[in-house]
Amino acid sequence: MLRWLGKSDWVRMRFTIPSNGSKINCIMRTLSGMRSFLFVLALVGLGFCLQGARAQATMPATTKILTPQDVSKIMPATVFFRGQSATVQMRNTFGMRFSDGALMLVGLVDSSGYSSGIRQKYQGYILSETPLTINGKTLVAGAYGFGFIANDVFVVMNLGAQDVLKVADQTDATMSRPRPLVIVAGKHPGNYRLYEGRKFVTIRYTK
Repeated sequence: MLRWLGKSDWVRMRFTIPSNGSKINCIMRTLSGMRSFLFVLALVGLGFCLQGARAQATMPATTKILTPQDVSKIMPATVFFRGQSATVQMRNTFGMRFSDGALMLVGLVDSSGYSSGIRQKYQGYILSETPLTINGKTLVAGAYGFGFIANDVFVVMNLGAQDVLKVADQTDATMSRPRPLVIVAGKHPGNYRLYEGRKFVTIRYTK
């Protein structure tokens, strides 16, 4: 039966010559077996490490929804629109970091300094580094004002308050706790919902 060699065994091997040659052969076979066993263990460990590294390298990047805490670090505190600046409601901001690192940030604004006509439409701000589709319509990268307005319409405006995109919004009657603004994953992969209360539009990343 083989056993692990203790400190005294190593000392005896170095300074004592057994009278029986078979004992030397037995000890040498033990050492050889130990080296082989340790070598196999090292190879198995290396294999697991390489497999994990390959799996991590091939894992596809995914879109991350950014919380108000995330967005507050990169969203400007005030944004320009139609000749003046408005304060962003940081508690009501969300965003997305897409698989290639591109950002889309959105937040409600304090539009009290604007005329009533603009206030009705200008409820929030969009900053996007990449083109998006909103309910199937393309919005190029840039900075915009937006609003969920009467007759179930979602409108996006350029910085001059001119409409650049209009789509029909939808109402989610199943939402139990509506929030002023939130982004959640949609029902289909790659789709995300931008909610204001129970009203929402579907946003999709466009490369």
